[in-house]
Amino acid sequence: MSGAPTTRDLLSRCTAPRELRRLERGQLDQLAAQIRAFLIDNVSRTGGHLGPNLGVVELTIGLHRVFRSPQDTIVFDTGHQSYVHKLLTGRQDFSSLRSPGGLSGYPSRAESEHDVVESSHASSSLAWVDGISREKHRRGERTWTVGVIGDGALTGGLAWEALNNIAASKNRRIVIVVNDNGRSYAPTIGGLADHLDALRTSAGYEKALAWGKQHLLSHGTPGRAAYDALHGLKSGIKDALMPQVMFEDLGLKYIGPVNGHDISSVETALRRARSLEEPVIVHMITEKGRGYKPAEKDIADRFHAVGPIHPETGLPVAPERFGWTGVFADEICAQARVRDDIVGITAAMMNPVGLGPMHEAFPGRVVDVGIAEAEAIASAAGMAYEGAHPVVALYATFLNRAFDQLLMDVALHRAGVTVVLDRAGITGADGASHNGVWDIAMCSLIPGIRLAAPRDEDTLRAELCDALDVSDAPTVLRYRKGSLPDPMPALRTVGGVDVLLDEAGADSSPRVLIVGTGACAPDAIEAGRRLAADGIGVTVVDPRWLLPLSLDLVEMAAGYDAVISVEDGIVHGGFGWALRDGLTQAATPVRCLGVPQIFPEHGERAQMIADFGYDADGIERAARDAVSALGARDS
Repeated sequence: MSGAPTTRDLLSRCTAPRELRRLERGQLDQLAAQIRAFLIDNVSRTGGHLGPNLGVVELTIGLHRVFRSPQDTIVFDTGHQSYVHKLLTGRQDFSSLRSPGGLSGYPSRAESEHDVVESSHASSSLAWVDGISREKHRRGERTWTVGVIGDGALTGGLAWEALNNIAASKNRRIVIVVNDNGRSYAPTIGGLADHLDALRTSAGYEKALAWGKQHLLSHGTPGRAAYDALHGLKSGIKDALMPQVMFEDLGLKYIGPVNGHDISSVETALRRARSLEEPVIVHMITEKGRGYKPAEKDIADRFHAVGPIHPETGLPVAPERFGWTGVFADEICAQARVRDDIVGITAAMMNPVGLGPMHEAFPGRVVDVGIAEAEAIASAAGMAYEGAHPVVALYATFLNRAFDQLLMDVALHRAGVTVVLDRAGITGADGASHNGVWDIAMCSLIPGIRLAAPRDEDTLRAELCDALDVSDAPTVLRYRKGSLPDPMPALRTVGGVDVLLDEAGADSSPRVLIVGTGACAPDAIEAGRRLAADGIGVTVVDPRWLLPLSLDLVEMAAGYDAVISVEDGIVHGGFGWALRDGLTQAATPVRCLGVPQIFPEHGERAQMIADFGYDADGIERAARDAVSALGARDS
C-alpha cells in the first residue's frame, strides 16, 4: 500500500494510538517483533522490568487499537508492564529509563495524558476502575474504563472488594483484562491460581465440544437431540470444572480464555467485550518473557526485573556482590535448623526477599500468601498464638499495606512476630511508591514495637537473632537494597549503643555526637573523620535498635554540645524526632537528617541521598553548621 510504514520503521511511526489503528492487520506481527527487539536492546542497557513487558506486547497493541485512550481510560495494575504502553503513546526514548530526567519505570502523569495510576502497589487498579467509571456514569459520559490486572495481583483482597462493587452495577462501561501468565514475581499461588490454571488447560476441551456441536447439528433432529443432551452435560461439567463460573456468579460477564499473543484473537475478544455494554472480564493467557530465550528459560521469575545485562545471553554485565538479602537468607536458614518454631512468610516474593533457600531446606515452614501483605501479618499473629515465631519478609514499602494488622493483630496481642524489611530507605530507580522510607515513622506509632537497623553483615545476623528471641512483642529489621558495606566493628558498646568513632578534638572544641543509623553509618563515620581532622571533637555511634528510643543513648547525647541524627527514612515522625524530643530537658540542639516529607522521584540512590543532605558531605555540613551556631550563641 502506498505510504504504508516499512517493516523497519513501524515502531518509530507509531507515536500515538491513532497511528497504530491505521496499520494493516499483516503489519501488526511485525510491529510486535520490533517492540520486543526494542525492549531487549534498551532494557538490557538500563535495567528494568523486562519479562512482564515482553509478555504484554500483543495485548497492549490490541488495547490501543480497540479503545481510544485517553478518552477511554486504561488503568494498569502495578504498572511495571507499561513499557509497551509508553512506546505506543509517543515515548520511545528509553536511553535514561528509571534515571534522573528519563522515563519512569511506571506510569507517570507528568509524562503523558495516557497515564493514570502512578502507584506501583498491586491490586488497587480495580478500585480505581470502579471509582472512575462511577463518576463517568454519574456525569452521563459514555467512554470506557479498562483495567489491566495480572493473575498475581488478583490474589490481593482489594481487587475482590472492587470486583464485588463493579458487579453490582450493570450499566457501567467497564472491561477488566486479566493478564494471566501464571506469575506475579514468581509463579502465582493460591486457590485463585488453581482456578485460572484449570482454565488455561481447558482449550482442548472447548475445541472438542465445538467439533461435537458442528457434527451433531449436521445430522438433523436426532443429532440436535443428542447435542441438547450433551450441552446440558457440558453445563454441569462447566459448573464443576470451569472457573469462569466464579466470575459469572459475581454477576460479571466472562470472555476467554484468549490467546494473548494472537493479535486477532485479542482484538476480537476486546471488541466483543465492548459490544456487551456492561462490566466484563476478558481472560488473556500470556507468557512472561515471551520472545527472549534467556527469559523464557529463567524458571525463577522470567526476568521480572533485571539490571544491565548482555542481551545475547541475559547474563549480568557486572556480577552482583553478596548483599543484605543474601545474609538474611543464610542466617534465617541457620536459625531454622536449630529452632523448629521459626516459620517464614512471604507475599508473592519468595526469592526477592531471601526466603527461597529456607523454602528449599524446609518446604513445610515457608508460606507464600500471594500479594496479600495484610493476610501475611494477620496470619503471623495466629501462628504466634499457636507457638510459632513467624518471620514475615517484605519490601519495606509494602509494609504500608499491612499497618492495621501490625498494630491491631500483632502489637495489641503482644505477638512474637518478626518483620524483615528489605529495600528499606531510598531505593532510587523504581520511583516514589517503591522507596521504603515510611516504616520508621509509621512503626514509631505502635506501642511496644522494637525496630533495628543493622549497619553491616555482623549486626544483621546479631539483630535477627535478637529479634527471634523476643516472644512478647513485634520486632522489625530494616536494611537497604544492594551490596554490603565493609565491616564496621564497634570500638566499644555503651548500654547497647555501639561507638564507631571517638575523637576528642582540641581542648576548647565543641563536642559533636553523630548518630548514624543502619545504612547511614558509613557516611556518618566518614563525616566524623573529616571533622576530627579539623580538630572538632566528634563521636559517631550506632544505636542498633531505633525503637524504642534507647535511654542510654539519650543519656550519652545529653553530654554533647550538639547532636546530628541521620536516618535513611522520612524525617517527620522518625527516629531523629524521637531523639530530639528525648533531649528536650537537656536543651541539647539536635539536627535531624533524612528524607524530607515528599514522594521521592526515581533517580540514583547516591545522588538522591546527597540531594537530601544526609550523605557524608551533608552530615559534615550539618555538624559544622551546628558548631558555628554554638559559637554564635556563646559570643
